[in-house]
Amino acid sequence: MDQMIKGFDCSTPLTTKTAAAFAAAGYAFVARYLVPSGYSKALTRAEAELINKAGINIISVFETTANRALGGRTAGINDGYTAIEVAKQVGQPEGSTIYTAVDFEVTASQMPVVLEYIRGFSEATPKYNTGVYGSYSVIEAAKSVRVCSRYWQTYAWSGGKKSGGIHIYQYKNDITENGIGVDLNEGYEGFGAWNALRVEEVKIMLSIGDANKIIAVLKAVYELAPNPEIGRLADALRVASGQPKENS
Repeated sequence: MDQMIKGFDCSTPLTTKTAAAFAAAGYAFVARYLVPSGYSKALTRAEAELINKAGINIISVFETTANRALGGRTAGINDGYTAIEVAKQVGQPEGSTIYTAVDFEVTASQMPVVLEYIRGFSEATPKYNTGVYGSYSVIEAAKSVRVCSRYWQTYAWSGGKKSGGIHIYQYKNDITENGIGVDLNEGYEGFGAWNALRVEEVKIMLSIGDANKIIAVLKAVYELAPNPEIGRLADALRVASGQPKENS
């Protein structure tokens, strides 16, 4: 079983005092909002630095309105461009992950538009890994067509189902801790937290593009000299870049 990492998300900016309190309680990451400064929930560079100084890593999530994904591909592209501009402002390094939120119960008829939104967001953020926050059905649909590489599932609207191969699982909402409202999460391998004070650690993360180029070379080698070890190595590259395994 993957190691579980304790985390939370919140719309209230953290202070030096609250960040220290969460760190003392064993929280290793916090998800904060990568949105323009006009939003009260927006992450700032000063907050990112005090969070990191407290020993907590950051998950970036873009969300302006809960049903923004119904805007489709054009909205996704526009939001992606906005997200990377804010990422630069707060000090988030390239090669780390930006999640975009689908924060409502998506119907079957709405799903194609939602997937196009995620696809557009991914296209606009090529220097970052892209993830999606959403229900079981959203995560399953996104994985099936590979519109992104990181998956953050909420238990909400999921009917008790939990998708395999996710990177973050939000298992409890709307509690108060250290004086602010938070949701609780578990992080798993490759979930994409970043720390501007340890940029060198983020830079060694393997991008999907680079991983797949290496995998293509391994496949060519396998055709010349079949070896099951090549399949294992290819899967190790997939895991390192946040992709599902293909070999058992």
